[in-house]
Amino acid sequence: MVATWISTLASIGMAVGPPLVYADQAYSIVRKQDSTGFSRDVCAILLLANITRCFFWLGNRFELALLFQSLFMIVAQLALLYICIRYRPRLSPENLGASTRPFSFWQWVTYTQYIEFLAAFILCQAILFLILGRSDVFISVLGFVALGLESTLPIPQLISNYKQRSLYGFRMSTLIGWFGGDSFKTVYFFLQNSPLQFKACSIFQLSIDCAIVLQRIVYGNAPPATVLMEDDDIEQALALAEE
Repeated sequence: MVATWISTLASIGMAVGPPLVYADQAYSIVRKQDSTGFSRDVCAILLLANITRCFFWLGNRFELALLFQSLFMIVAQLALLYICIRYRPRLSPENLGASTRPFSFWQWVTYTQYIEFLAAFILCQAILFLILGRSDVFISVLGFVALGLESTLPIPQLISNYKQRSLYGFRMSTLIGWFGGDSFKTVYFFLQNSPLQFKACSIFQLSIDCAIVLQRIVYGNAPPATVLMEDDDIEQALALAEE
Protein backbone atom coordinates (compact mmCIF):
# COMPACT_ATOMS: atom_id res chain seq x y z
CA MET A 1 0.00 0.00 0.00
CA VAL A 2 2.78 2.42 0.95
CA ALA A 3 4.71 1.51 -2.21
CA THR A 4 1.63 2.26 -4.31
CA TRP A 5 1.24 5.71 -2.73
CA ILE A 6 4.92 6.47 -3.26
CA SER A 7 4.66 5.39 -6.90
CA THR A 8 1.55 7.56 -7.39
CA LEU A 9 3.19 10.61 -5.82
CA ALA A 10 6.31 10.07 -7.94
CA SER A 11 4.16 9.94 -11.09
CA ILE A 12 2.35 13.16 -10.12
CA GLY A 13 5.71 14.81 -9.45
CA MET A 14 6.97 13.71 -12.87
CA ALA A 15 3.88 15.12 -14.57
CA VAL A 16 3.68 18.56 -12.96
CA GLY A 17 7.18 19.19 -11.57
CA PRO A 18 9.19 19.98 -14.74
CA PRO A 19 6.66 22.51 -16.16
CA LEU A 20 6.48 24.30 -12.79
CA VAL A 21 10.26 24.83 -12.83
CA TYR A 22 9.75 27.64 -15.37
CA ALA A 23 7.14 29.54 -13.36
CA ASP A 24 9.76 31.46 -11.38
CA GLN A 25 11.74 32.18 -14.57
CA ALA A 26 8.63 33.63 -16.21
CA TYR A 27 7.85 35.72 -13.10
CA SER A 28 11.41 37.07 -13.05
CA ILE A 29 11.23 38.14 -16.71
CA VAL A 30 7.87 39.87 -16.22
CA ARG A 31 9.09 41.62 -13.07
CA LYS A 32 12.24 42.95 -14.77
CA GLN A 33 10.47 43.35 -18.14
CA ASP A 34 13.61 41.93 -19.71
CA SER A 35 14.39 38.38 -20.88
CA THR A 36 18.17 38.95 -21.09
CA GLY A 37 20.08 35.91 -19.90
CA PHE A 38 17.42 33.32 -20.69
CA SER A 39 17.90 31.55 -24.01
CA ARG A 40 14.68 31.42 -26.00
CA ASP A 41 16.07 28.33 -27.72
CA VAL A 42 15.20 26.45 -24.53
CA CYS A 43 11.53 26.98 -25.44
CA ALA A 44 12.19 25.71 -28.96
CA ILE A 45 13.84 22.51 -27.76
CA LEU A 46 11.16 21.76 -25.20
CA LEU A 47 8.28 22.45 -27.59
CA LEU A 48 9.68 20.35 -30.45
CA ALA A 49 10.81 17.54 -28.13
CA ASN A 50 7.51 17.27 -26.26
CA ILE A 51 5.39 17.45 -29.40
CA THR A 52 7.49 14.61 -30.83
CA ARG A 53 7.21 12.68 -27.56
CA CYS A 54 3.40 12.81 -27.83
CA PHE A 55 3.62 11.07 -31.20
CA PHE A 56 6.11 8.59 -29.71
CA TRP A 57 3.50 7.74 -27.04
CA LEU A 58 0.99 6.88 -29.77
CA GLY A 59 3.38 4.17 -30.99
CA ASN A 60 4.85 3.09 -27.65
CA ARG A 61 2.45 3.53 -24.72
CA PHE A 62 4.86 4.46 -21.93
CA GLU A 63 3.68 5.84 -18.57
CA LEU A 64 0.75 8.25 -18.69
CA ALA A 65 2.58 10.53 -16.25
CA LEU A 66 5.21 11.20 -18.92
CA LEU A 67 2.54 11.94 -21.53
CA PHE A 68 0.84 14.44 -19.23
CA GLN A 69 4.24 15.95 -18.46
CA SER A 70 4.67 16.62 -22.18
CA LEU A 71 1.23 18.18 -22.52
CA PHE A 72 1.75 20.44 -19.50
CA MET A 73 5.23 21.38 -20.71
CA ILE A 74 3.91 22.41 -24.13
CA VAL A 75 1.42 24.78 -22.50
CA ALA A 76 4.06 26.16 -20.11
CA GLN A 77 6.61 26.78 -22.88
CA LEU A 78 4.07 28.51 -25.13
CA ALA A 79 3.37 30.91 -22.27
CA LEU A 80 7.06 31.42 -21.50
CA LEU A 81 7.84 31.99 -25.19
CA TYR A 82 5.18 34.72 -25.35
CA ILE A 83 6.70 36.40 -22.30
CA CYS A 84 10.22 36.21 -23.76
CA ILE A 85 9.08 37.79 -27.02
CA ARG A 86 7.15 40.53 -25.27
CA TYR A 87 10.14 41.44 -23.10
CA ARG A 88 12.96 40.68 -25.54
CA PRO A 89 16.22 42.64 -25.02
CA ARG A 90 16.66 45.85 -27.04
CA LEU A 91 19.85 44.41 -28.57
CA SER A 92 18.22 41.16 -29.71
CA PRO A 93 18.80 40.04 -33.34
CA GLU A 94 15.12 40.69 -34.18
CA ASN A 95 15.29 44.32 -33.08
CA LEU A 96 18.60 44.88 -34.83
CA GLY A 97 17.63 42.92 -37.95
CA ALA A 98 20.91 41.04 -37.66
CA SER A 99 19.94 37.37 -37.36
CA THR A 100 22.61 35.05 -38.78
CA ARG A 101 20.41 31.95 -38.75
CA PRO A 102 18.88 30.45 -41.92
CA PHE A 103 15.43 32.00 -42.37
CA SER A 104 16.03 33.76 -39.01
CA PHE A 105 14.97 30.50 -37.34
CA TRP A 106 13.47 31.04 -33.88
CA GLN A 107 14.42 34.69 -34.02
CA TRP A 108 11.23 35.91 -35.64
CA VAL A 109 9.53 39.18 -34.81
CA THR A 110 5.98 38.12 -33.93
CA TYR A 111 4.54 35.36 -31.74
CA THR A 112 2.25 34.34 -34.60
CA GLN A 113 5.25 33.24 -36.68
CA TYR A 114 6.29 30.80 -33.96
CA ILE A 115 2.77 29.37 -33.74
CA GLU A 116 2.61 28.93 -37.52
CA PHE A 117 5.92 27.05 -37.50
CA LEU A 118 4.77 24.76 -34.66
CA ALA A 119 1.48 24.06 -36.46
CA ALA A 120 3.39 23.07 -39.61
CA PHE A 121 5.71 20.89 -37.50
CA ILE A 122 2.73 19.05 -35.95
CA LEU A 123 1.14 18.57 -39.37
CA CYS A 124 4.33 17.07 -40.83
CA GLN A 125 4.71 14.69 -37.89
CA ALA A 126 1.06 13.65 -38.16
CA ILE A 127 1.47 12.83 -41.86
CA LEU A 128 4.65 10.82 -41.19
CA PHE A 129 2.96 8.95 -38.35
CA LEU A 130 -0.03 8.04 -40.52
CA ILE A 131 2.32 6.69 -43.20
CA LEU A 132 4.97 4.99 -41.03
CA GLY A 133 3.23 4.57 -37.67
CA ARG A 134 3.11 0.76 -37.93
CA SER A 135 6.88 0.49 -38.32
CA ASP A 136 8.73 -0.41 -35.10
CA VAL A 137 11.88 1.16 -36.51
CA PHE A 138 10.09 4.47 -37.14
CA ILE A 139 8.63 4.50 -33.62
CA SER A 140 12.05 3.74 -32.12
CA VAL A 141 13.67 6.54 -34.15
CA LEU A 142 10.85 8.89 -33.13
CA GLY A 143 11.60 8.13 -29.50
CA PHE A 144 15.31 8.82 -29.88
CA VAL A 145 14.56 12.08 -31.73
CA ALA A 146 12.13 13.22 -29.03
CA LEU A 147 14.35 12.33 -26.07
CA GLY A 148 17.53 13.29 -27.92
CA LEU A 149 16.14 16.77 -28.55
CA GLU A 150 15.10 17.14 -24.94
CA SER A 151 18.52 16.03 -23.72
CA THR A 152 20.07 18.99 -25.58
CA LEU A 153 17.84 21.37 -23.58
CA PRO A 154 20.61 22.84 -21.38
CA ILE A 155 23.06 23.33 -24.28
CA PRO A 156 21.71 26.73 -25.55
CA GLN A 157 21.81 28.02 -21.98
CA LEU A 158 25.32 26.63 -21.56
CA ILE A 159 26.44 28.51 -24.69
CA SER A 160 24.62 31.71 -23.66
CA ASN A 161 26.32 31.61 -20.26
CA TYR A 162 29.70 31.10 -21.91
CA LYS A 163 29.21 34.06 -24.27
CA GLN A 164 28.11 36.37 -21.45
CA ARG A 165 30.64 34.96 -18.95
CA SER A 166 27.74 35.24 -16.53
CA LEU A 167 24.48 33.56 -15.49
CA TYR A 168 22.76 36.95 -15.24
CA GLY A 169 19.02 36.61 -15.90
CA PHE A 170 19.04 32.83 -15.48
CA ARG A 171 17.23 32.05 -12.25
CA MET A 172 18.91 29.92 -9.62
CA SER A 173 15.52 28.27 -9.04
CA THR A 174 15.50 27.14 -12.69
CA LEU A 175 19.01 25.72 -12.37
CA ILE A 176 18.09 23.88 -9.18
CA GLY A 177 14.93 22.63 -10.89
CA TRP A 178 16.94 21.36 -13.86
CA PHE A 179 19.57 19.60 -11.78
CA GLY A 180 17.19 18.23 -9.17
CA GLY A 181 14.50 17.32 -11.69
CA ASP A 182 16.89 15.57 -14.08
CA SER A 183 18.45 13.65 -11.19
CA PHE A 184 14.99 12.56 -10.04
CA LYS A 185 13.77 11.55 -13.48
CA THR A 186 16.97 9.59 -14.23
CA VAL A 187 16.35 7.47 -11.12
CA TYR A 188 12.62 7.30 -11.98
CA PHE A 189 13.28 6.00 -15.50
CA PHE A 190 15.50 3.19 -14.23
CA LEU A 191 13.11 2.20 -11.42
CA GLN A 192 10.10 2.23 -13.77
CA ASN A 193 12.07 0.38 -16.46
CA SER A 194 11.18 3.07 -19.00
CA PRO A 195 12.25 2.65 -22.66
CA LEU A 196 16.00 2.87 -23.37
CA GLN A 197 15.58 6.29 -25.01
CA PHE A 198 14.49 7.83 -21.70
CA LYS A 199 17.40 6.36 -19.73
CA ALA A 200 20.21 7.25 -22.17
CA CYS A 201 19.04 10.80 -22.84
CA SER A 202 18.39 11.62 -19.17
CA ILE A 203 21.99 10.71 -18.28
CA PHE A 204 23.33 12.98 -21.05
CA GLN A 205 21.06 15.86 -19.97
CA LEU A 206 22.16 15.52 -16.35
CA SER A 207 25.81 15.81 -17.40
CA ILE A 208 25.08 19.16 -19.11
CA ASP A 209 23.28 20.34 -15.96
CA CYS A 210 26.47 19.62 -14.02
CA ALA A 211 28.44 21.78 -16.48
CA ILE A 212 26.03 24.71 -15.93
CA VAL A 213 26.36 24.31 -12.16
CA LEU A 214 30.13 24.62 -12.67
CA GLN A 215 29.56 27.77 -14.77
CA ARG A 216 27.53 29.26 -11.92
CA ILE A 217 30.44 28.67 -9.55
CA VAL A 218 33.05 30.09 -11.98
CA TYR A 219 31.13 32.98 -13.63
CA GLY A 220 28.61 34.07 -10.98
CA ASN A 221 25.57 36.12 -12.03
CA ALA A 222 26.88 39.68 -12.44
CA PRO A 223 25.30 41.76 -15.28
CA PRO A 224 27.15 41.19 -18.59
CA ALA A 225 28.68 44.00 -20.66
CA THR A 226 25.67 44.20 -23.02
CA VAL A 227 23.31 45.01 -20.14
CA LEU A 228 25.68 47.65 -18.77
CA MET A 229 25.92 49.22 -22.24
CA GLU A 230 22.13 49.43 -22.45
CA ASP A 231 22.00 51.11 -19.04
CA ASP A 232 24.60 53.66 -20.19
CA ASP A 233 22.59 54.36 -23.34
CA ILE A 234 19.46 55.02 -21.26
CA GLU A 235 21.35 57.37 -18.94
CA GLN A 236 22.77 59.29 -21.90
CA ALA A 237 19.32 59.59 -23.45
CA LEU A 238 17.89 60.93 -20.19
CA ALA A 239 20.75 63.42 -19.90
CA LEU A 240 20.17 64.69 -23.45
CA ALA A 241 16.45 65.00 -22.75
CA GLU A 242 17.13 67.15 -19.70
CA GLU A 243 19.34 69.45 -21.78
